[in-house]
Amino acid sequence: MKDKSEILALAKKALTLEIEGINSVLQQLNNDFVKAVELILKLEGRVIITGIGKSAIIAQKIVATLNSTGTPAVFMHAADAIHGDLGIIQSNDLVICISKSGNTPEIKVLTPLLKQAGNTLIGMVGDVNSYLAKQADLVLDTTIEQEACPNNLAPTTSTTAQLAMGDALAVCLLACREFSSEDFARYHPGGSLGKRLYLKVSDLAANNEKPEVSLNTPVQDVIIEITKNRLGAVAVIDEGKIRGVITDGDIRRMLEKKQFNTDLLAKDIMGSQPKIIEGSELAVNALQMMREHNISQLLVGQDEKYIGIVHLHDLLKEGII
Repeated sequence: MKDKSEILALAKKALTLEIEGINSVLQQLNNDFVKAVELILKLEGRVIITGIGKSAIIAQKIVATLNSTGTPAVFMHAADAIHGDLGIIQSNDLVICISKSGNTPEIKVLTPLLKQAGNTLIGMVGDVNSYLAKQADLVLDTTIEQEACPNNLAPTTSTTAQLAMGDALAVCLLACREFSSEDFARYHPGGSLGKRLYLKVSDLAANNEKPEVSLNTPVQDVIIEITKNRLGAVAVIDEGKIRGVITDGDIRRMLEKKQFNTDLLAKDIMGSQPKIIEGSELAVNALQMMREHNISQLLVGQDEKYIGIVHLHDLLKEGII
């Protein structure tokens, strides 16, 4: 059994080897990478990505990244391809084949079949002298010196290099397409990530009560309104416009300073410069605004009209935080 220092040393060595592997790939980038990006940008079909073993798993991740960033992509397992799945590939598709050695039996069988169909073949390969590299139209060189595995056997550094190359490809494609955060949101509507990109403040405010009082509302009624709606604040409205805000904190501070009396009106205790956010703003911007001002709720307005209140708890509930 290794002691703590030995375990940390092993981890650091593994990570160092993987960093060195990515640095090698960085130095190996050449004009074939540029041509690959240009071909995919002009592509009328899809990017078909294939591989076997651990390379197949990396291929699936790259496919997912491309699909989520505006490049239609499909995974095809190399072993399944030679047993019927070649029908996935259409005449206007481009194929990327991922393999560390470029010489596995399945790759040797599959490569000429891909070439025979006339599709552009890009080899992402760890040996530029391999069968796949020599047959491919373009080569993305992911050659590495050493696996992070102590025995230099288990795919570790090599798969990290493949993954990094796939990410570089996806990033270049989305940048060239000027793929925006709004575009990204369309592909990620679910989960907290999607909500950060599309959920609006008005969507949250619509689920809450709309506490409001007038300038001349007695303080007792102000307290009742704040308590009843459980949002910790109430908007002070006059002629349909927001004139101020009163929070439960304002009431507590008044009590602490012994300034409270029953003759007070809303206009006497309100904050006259309330923090207001437009309903059309993203919910994540509400979170940023709350953090900047160290508050837990915001009044929501649209075209000078009072819409309601958004609370920090709303953002927690939706997973924005």
